[in-house]
Amino acid sequence: MLTGTAFGLVRILVVGTLAYVILIVILRVSGKRTLSKMNAFDFVVTVALGSTLATVLLSKDVPLTEGVLGFALLALLQFVIAWAAQRFELLESAVKASPTILLRDGVIDAEAMLTERVTRGEIAAAVRKAGHGDFSDIAAVVLETDGSFSVITREAAGDRSALPAPATGRSPT
Repeated sequence: MLTGTAFGLVRILVVGTLAYVILIVILRVSGKRTLSKMNAFDFVVTVALGSTLATVLLSKDVPLTEGVLGFALLALLQFVIAWAAQRFELLESAVKASPTILLRDGVIDAEAMLTERVTRGEIAAAVRKAGHGDFSDIAAVVLETDGSFSVITREAAGDRSALPAPATGRSPT
């Protein structure tokens, strides 16, 4: 079928607009964390919200109120888990990845690259993007929990208290 019924099209316009507005309100009320750069936990919530919105829009069997309850539940669960992870280290380590140092003092950690599935070229690109052309100028390249790279120069490294501790049993190569 190429076109829907007039009722179906109007339903999508009305329910879609209402669902969209309500989702925006729920996201604004739930705080900045819900819209932050994504780690795996945030990604799951975002995908679930999008899937719920699509289901509410396109399925005649799902009333708007059930979709709104789904939005609210996902936002609430995300809030509760983030709140609890902030207070309980064990939960934090279960729902969030740890940052990984891929390069320390100009030397690439080949084992960390393999574990994180990162290439030398990606590390080099991050260093170039930070405005540097030589690994020896770099104190650390860190793969952050959201998948982004942080490049810290030797000049900016300070006492290195913000850097993650090296993984045990791992020797840089």
